[in-house]
Amino acid sequence: MNRRVRQKCEPSQEKDKSKITSKTLECGCLSSATISGVDWTTLPDDTVIQLFSYLNYRDRASLASTCRTFRLLGSSPCLWGSLDLRSHKFDTAAAISLSPRCKNLRRLKFLAAGSADAIVSLQARAVREISGDFCRDITDAALSVIAARHEMLESVYLGPDACERISSDAIKTLAYCCPRLQRLWMTGVKEVNVDAIDALAKHCRQLKDVGFVDSDNIDEVALGNLNSVKFLSVAGTRNLKWGSAAQVWSRLPCLMCLDVSRTDVNLSAVTGFLSSSQNLKVLSALNCPVFEGEVDSNTMHNHKGKILLTFLSDMFKGVASLFADNSKNVTDVFQYWRRLNNRDKNMDEIVVWIECVFSHSLLRIAENNLKEFDDFWLTQGAAVLLSLLRSSQEEVQERAATAVATFVVIDDENATVDCKRAEAILRGDGIRLLLNLSRSCQEGLQSEAAKAIANLSIDSKVAKAVAQSGGINILANLAKSMNRLVAEEAAGGLWNLSVGDDHKGAIAEAGGIKALVDLLFKWPSSTEGLLERATGALANLGADEKCSLEVAVAGGIHALVMLARTCKFDGVQEQAARALANLAAHGDNNSNNASIGQEEGALQALVQLTYSQNEGVRQEAAGALWNLSFDDKNREAIAAAGGVEALVALAQSSSSASRGLQERAAGALWGLSVSETNSIAIGRQGGIAPLIALACSDIEDVHETAAGALWNLAFYRENALQIAQDGGVKSLIHLCSSSTSRMARFMAALALVYIFDGRIDSSVPAGPSSSGSTKTLNMDGVGRMALKHVEEFVTSFYDPQTFHAAAASLVHTALAQIAEAIRIQEAGHLRCSGAEIDRFLRMLRDPSSILKSCSAFALLQESTYSLLPCLEDGMQCTIQASFKMQVHRECYVLPLLHQQPLL
Repeated sequence: MNRRVRQKCEPSQEKDKSKITSKTLECGCLSSATISGVDWTTLPDDTVIQLFSYLNYRDRASLASTCRTFRLLGSSPCLWGSLDLRSHKFDTAAAISLSPRCKNLRRLKFLAAGSADAIVSLQARAVREISGDFCRDITDAALSVIAARHEMLESVYLGPDACERISSDAIKTLAYCCPRLQRLWMTGVKEVNVDAIDALAKHCRQLKDVGFVDSDNIDEVALGNLNSVKFLSVAGTRNLKWGSAAQVWSRLPCLMCLDVSRTDVNLSAVTGFLSSSQNLKVLSALNCPVFEGEVDSNTMHNHKGKILLTFLSDMFKGVASLFADNSKNVTDVFQYWRRLNNRDKNMDEIVVWIECVFSHSLLRIAENNLKEFDDFWLTQGAAVLLSLLRSSQEEVQERAATAVATFVVIDDENATVDCKRAEAILRGDGIRLLLNLSRSCQEGLQSEAAKAIANLSIDSKVAKAVAQSGGINILANLAKSMNRLVAEEAAGGLWNLSVGDDHKGAIAEAGGIKALVDLLFKWPSSTEGLLERATGALANLGADEKCSLEVAVAGGIHALVMLARTCKFDGVQEQAARALANLAAHGDNNSNNASIGQEEGALQALVQLTYSQNEGVRQEAAGALWNLSFDDKNREAIAAAGGVEALVALAQSSSSASRGLQERAAGALWGLSVSETNSIAIGRQGGIAPLIALACSDIEDVHETAAGALWNLAFYRENALQIAQDGGVKSLIHLCSSSTSRMARFMAALALVYIFDGRIDSSVPAGPSSSGSTKTLNMDGVGRMALKHVEEFVTSFYDPQTFHAAAASLVHTALAQIAEAIRIQEAGHLRCSGAEIDRFLRMLRDPSSILKSCSAFALLQESTYSLLPCLEDGMQCTIQASFKMQVHRECYVLPLLHQQPLL
C-alpha cells in the first residue's frame, strides 16, 4: 500500500500525547545566543503580549520559560482566556501546573477520555464554556463534579461521539449547579427523561440553545416545557412521537429554529411545525427519508415567512430567503451575510445556528458514506462545505474540514477517493481555503485542514494544485509541529503527495525528508498513526534514487531499522519494511543496500518480521530481504540470521496468501539461492515443493519469480533431483510452453536443461504409490518430452528460413538483426555466475542439439559486459575474439542455434 486516507478517530489516551509539566512552564532563561544581540525584554509590555497572542498556548509556555520578564507577561490573564487540551496528555499533574494561569479561563476544550476528572484541578471556576471530544468514557460522576465546580458555566458541548455513559441524572445535576447555562449540546445520550428536562426548564431560565443529537429516547412532551429555548436540535434522534412533538413544540413561545435532520419525521409533522409555530423562522430537515418520500419535490422552501431547509431544494436559496431581496442572486449566502455592514442581532444568531447544524449534519452524512448522496455532494453539498470553511466559528470550520476529509473518501482501506467530489472542492477554491486554515494558530484547525488536504491529494489533479499553491512547504512545516495530531496529518499529506514521481523532488526541496525522518526519532513507538504515515511517506520517497540518498543522509536508515526492531504495531512495521525495501532497490547506483545490511540488527529484524501474524508485514519484509539479497555480504548475512528457514516457512504457508506475498517469498528465495550454500540449504529445508506450487500459479509475477528460483536451485544436482522427485518437471514444462511471460518461459527452459543435462540417473525414485510401493521416474522419457518443449521455446523466437540464411552467411548486419530479435530485453537484468557461464560453454559441445541451442540462446541474453568477466582463462583461446565485440558474440553463438559448426 502506498497511500493512506484518514478519517476522524479517537486518539489514544496517554502514551501518544505530549505532556504538560511545571518544568515546561516555569524553567529556563534567555541566553545571549537565543536573542542574537537583541534585548527582547526591553520591548513594551503591550507589544510582547500582542506577540504572545499570535502563538498557541504551548508556544506561549515555551516562550514564557525563557526569562522572568516573559514569564510574568506570558501569565497575563488576557492570554489564557481559552485553552485547547485535546492533543495533550491532560492529567491532574498537568492541571495543577496550569492552574496558576487559569483563574480567568473562560473557554476550555478537552478530550473527555482520561481528562474529565482532571478539569477540576485547573481551579478555573470562572470558566464559561467547555467542549469535550470523544465522550464515550465520560461518566455521570465526572460530569456532575465538573458542573459542581464550575457554576458559572454558560455552554456545555459534548460530542461528536456518543455520550454512552451519561444519563438523565447527570443532566439534572448540571441543571441544578449551573443556573446560567445558555447552551447545552450532547451527542448520543441514551435517554433524556422528563425529570432531566424539567430540571433544565426550572433552573436554567436563560437556556436558549439545546441539542440532544443522535439519542435513543427523548421525552418529546417534556421538551415543550423549555419555554426559554430559541434553538432546538434533535437531529439523528430515534423513537420520537412526531404527532406529539409537533403539537407541543409548536407552542414553545421563543422557538425560532428547529433541526429535525436525519430523523424519521413525516410530512404531517413538518406541516404542523410550519403552520402552528408562531415564532418559528427556520426548520432544518436535511436527509429525512420519510418526509422526502411524502413531499412534493417542488414544494416551496418558504412557507408563510418560515424557511424549510431540505436536500430537495437549494439550501443557499433557502437561507437567502431570510434576507432582503438583494441577496437572492448571491451564490454563497453565508459569505454575503458575513460581509454585511449593518447586521441584525437576531438574524446573526439564526445564521450562526444554521452554520452549526449544517456542519453537524453534513459531517454525519459524510461519515455514513452512502452512494445515494453522490448527486447531492456534487450539486450543492461541496459548495456548502466550502462556504462553511469560511465561517467565523472555529468549531464550524473544523467540522467542515473534517467533513471534506471524509466525504471524498469512498474506500479508506484501499485509499480510494471520489475524483468528482475532490475536483468539486478544487473548482471551488477549496485548496486555498484549506491551506489558509492549516496556517491557523489553532492546532485543531491545523490538523483537520491537513487531514483534508491529505485525502484530497490522492486525486492527481488536486495533488498538482496543492503543490502549485505551496502546499508541500506548508505540510513540511506542519510535520515539525509539536502537536502530534498536526504532525500526523501533515505526514499523511506528504505520504499521499509522494505517490508517483511528480512531487518527490519538491518534497525533498521543502525539507520534507528531513522533517519525516525527524518524526521517527522525535515521537515514541506508541504513536503508531504518526509513525505509520511518516514511514509510508519515506517508503514512497525511497523509491526515487535521489530521494533515497537524502533519506540515508538524514539518518533514515537507522530510524527505519530502529522501528523495524522495536515497534510492535503492524502498520508501522509494514511501512518500515517497505521503506527499507525501496531504499535497497537501487542496486549499484548507491550504497544504501550495503548500508542497510551494515546497520546493527537490520537483517535479523526483517527476518523476524517474516513470522508476523500480519500478511502485509510479512510481504514487505520478504520484499526487503529480496532486494537486500542482491548484495553478496547481505545475502550470506541473511542466511546466517535464519533467513533460509524463515523464507522457506513463508513460502510453505503462502498457498492462500496474496499475490504480492507469494511473489516476494519466491523472490527472496530466488535472491538467496544465488550462492551454492544457500541454494543447497533451501533444498534441504524443504523450499523446493512450495516453489513448485508457486510456479503453478496463474499469476504471471508469481510463477515468473518462482521459475527464477527453481532455475537457480536446479543448477545443483541435489536440487535438480529433488525438483524431479517433487513433480516439478511437469510444472516447468507447463511454464515453458504456456506462460505469457517470456522471462518465465526462459527460466523454466533453463531449469529443465539443468535437470536433464545428464547428471541424473535414467530412473529415480518419485515417492510412494497408492499401493505402498515406491514409484520410479523414467528420466529419459520425461527428459525427451521436456527438452522438446525447450526446443520449441527457442525456435519460437525466429523464422527458420531467415535464420538459416543469416547463419550461413555470417554477415554482421544480418546476424545483428537476428540477435536483436532473439534477445529478451528483461533478461538483461540477469547476472550469471562464472560457474554458470562455464556450464553454458560446456553445453555448446554437448552431443544434444537441444542443449547446444538452449545454451547459445542463453548466452545471447547476457550482455557482453556481464559475460566477459566470467570467462575462464582456459577458454579464451577459443572464444576470446568472439566476445570482444557484440558482432563476434553473435557470430559465435547464432550458428549454434541452427547447428552450424563452431567458428
